[in-house]
Amino acid sequence: MRMSALLRTAALGVAVAIGLGLASAGPATASEVDRYLDLPLTNRDASQAPGGVNAALPYDRAELGRLLDEARAQGISPTRYAALLYQYWLVDATGKAGIDLAAWNPRTGVQANRDNLIKSYRYYEDLQLAHRELQWAGMGGQVGADFGGGLIDFELMGSDIYGLPGLSESARSVMGAVQQAAGPAAVAQLPSGLRALAAAGPNITPDDVRYIIGMILVMQKNIFSDLMPMHDAYVTAGLPALEEFRAAGLFGDDILSAWRDVASGDGDRIATGNGVLLRREQQWAIGRQWDEVRSYRGDVGEAITYVSGAAGSPSVAGVTPPREFHPVRIPFTGADGRGALLTLPLPDWNWAVLDSRWDYITTELLPKYRYQVENNWPALEATMNTPYEVQMESHRPLLNIPQLLESAARELQVTPSDVAPSNTNPTNVEAAVR
Repeated sequence: MRMSALLRTAALGVAVAIGLGLASAGPATASEVDRYLDLPLTNRDASQAPGGVNAALPYDRAELGRLLDEARAQGISPTRYAALLYQYWLVDATGKAGIDLAAWNPRTGVQANRDNLIKSYRYYEDLQLAHRELQWAGMGGQVGADFGGGLIDFELMGSDIYGLPGLSESARSVMGAVQQAAGPAAVAQLPSGLRALAAAGPNITPDDVRYIIGMILVMQKNIFSDLMPMHDAYVTAGLPALEEFRAAGLFGDDILSAWRDVASGDGDRIATGNGVLLRREQQWAIGRQWDEVRSYRGDVGEAITYVSGAAGSPSVAGVTPPREFHPVRIPFTGADGRGALLTLPLPDWNWAVLDSRWDYITTELLPKYRYQVENNWPALEATMNTPYEVQMESHRPLLNIPQLLESAARELQVTPSDVAPSNTNPTNVEAAVR
């Protein structure tokens, strides 16, 4: 039994230690290590408090490394030092990104977290630039510019200076145009988010906006905290480090298999592995939190999540904006008894619904980003080498939401139901109601 434990420890501890640069500040005592065993990951989803995964853990990388070495040397099961292992790689990743993990508090708002946003996504893009296979990181960095710019606008719109009532008026204008063109029954078929915006807009308060911004920033930190330790471990110590994650129960066989695909050198496997990591991000890491935001205070969460998705325009080259992906299409019977189709340039889906955003991600973002990596790397590299502050400031879409909604009302189209809607020969709503 003793020899078996030693062999197991050697196979895991020695392989993982390669490349870590762990501290040699003196051996930890058994009592020191014991303090950090079996700790729950109380802040793993970044929602409970600032800082790392458990308030009892230190933030000094050298100390964490020394404690890990001792735990391995004692043959302690990785499941018992999982929190220590997680904290080590999270501290290492945030340190490389230039982020103060102990002070990272997403609930303090966008301006307070502006540097953390920039540094997070700069780190993502740097990983992609240095490692062509890390496509999840590169795509996350590009989309982060849209995300960060949108949050800056959102915070401004929800402040006492700008307010949000105008959004409700614009949404009602859209609904009025639909009713005029196709009748009340068509209004009932509009996306629930658009109807929620018309109903809830005047009641959205700065406190509501602060809550939702806080939750979205929690999700941003949650994604970093989950995926970046894995990426850091991969580029620093390779697959053996990720095998230790699996042994500690920090993720399952599916994620380890995804990382083996990422490391394979085969284009299709690399794409598959990155897709699995992206699914983990969207479902496992933040799926529940998006549901909480969408259901916040009745129509308020539904309205805000819908309109923020409608305004987005992802930076990935060739990607269709969400409002053009599955736009609103409502069949109805006209006054002359003939079938007609109403088309509205707004999304018939909500980004906060997992199945809907996954459809968009797998149809638009994943394949088109892969194409850029494999076929247009110089242009992608040039974009990523742009200072991230510039990338983020160039994506500020939300202040134009009222104009976007008013434009959607004007661009509403009605066509015979046996004619596919297109940008050629449309019948606009003004003509349809004359």
